[in-house]
Amino acid sequence: EVQLVESGGGSVQAGGSLKLSCTGSGFAFDDSDMGWYRQAPGNECEECDLVSTISSDGSTYYADSVKGRFTISRDNAKNTVYLQMNRLKPEDTAVYYCAADVPIQAGSDNYKGQGTQVTVSS
Repeated sequence: EVQLVESGGGSVQAGGSLKLSCTGSGFAFDDSDMGWYRQAPGNECEECDLVSTISSDGSTYYADSVKGRFTISRDNAKNTVYLQMNRLKPEDTAVYYCAADVPIQAGSDNYKGQGTQVTVSS
């Protein structure tokens, strides 16, 4: 069974930092592309807000809104992907979901964790 367990969310003031962690199990973590999405209050589209991804070979992507402030990384030995969030803004407030794109014979399967709340106050 594929599991993605996020942690590290919380409440901070604008300008502060948080580090999210996501530990995966039940799949080939090393071979999987990992990422973070976020769902802001009132937004019903879970995949509308892609925050960042890191591929199995370490290539990274960042949404323009977080470039220069967020850093994604992975530790394959720990089956964990991280999202370091600095200089947080109130508009970063959202539920953050860890996602895995797991390769299968015919393509890939996508999985998401249960989410962790990040609240940034002004």
